[in-house]
Amino acid sequence: MKRIAILFSGKGTNFAHIVKTLHKQEVEVVFALTNNPNAQGIAIAQEHGIPYGVVEPKNFDLREAYDAVVVDTLKRYSPDLTVLAGFMRILTPVFTEQVKAINLHPSLLPRHKGLKAIEKSYADEHDEGGVSVHLVSSELDGGEVIVQKALLKKDLDFEAYDRAIRALEKEALVEAIQTVLKEN
Repeated sequence: MKRIAILFSGKGTNFAHIVKTLHKQEVEVVFALTNNPNAQGIAIAQEHGIPYGVVEPKNFDLREAYDAVVVDTLKRYSPDLTVLAGFMRILTPVFTEQVKAINLHPSLLPRHKGLKAIEKSYADEHDEGGVSVHLVSSELDGGEVIVQKALLKKDLDFEAYDRAIRALEKEALVEAIQTVLKEN
């Protein structure tokens, strides 16, 4: 069974979805890591007996030093793939050149890289928005796109659009994990 690690920063809803749909069925989630000691996603790891760690960026002077600790931690668990599921950090080549990873982003890349992508996508001139899962590179939201899923914005208020994007994220993330692991 293929092994994955999950990196997250907040509620862990995408982490929870991966555990519910893939863990111990298609993959084994061998480790979870957060950069936020108050992340609600920690409870998901605890509930499912998944080893987890907290590495806070504030304890490091350089982003590269932070990334080196994350890489060393991940290597102990030997994941076949690392999944960034709401991990709110820009990673340096120290990470991107050593770890095979995918990232979930709530826009149709290359549109709306970075923060506030859902808000930007909702407000732009395009008829559709969506989500992307891409390989992680040292360029912010710039790696090769593996999966994109789109939805029409017509007749959706922002709250409905936000809910629809978050549902699409879960579908796209599972599909991307399956796709990348089949290629290995």
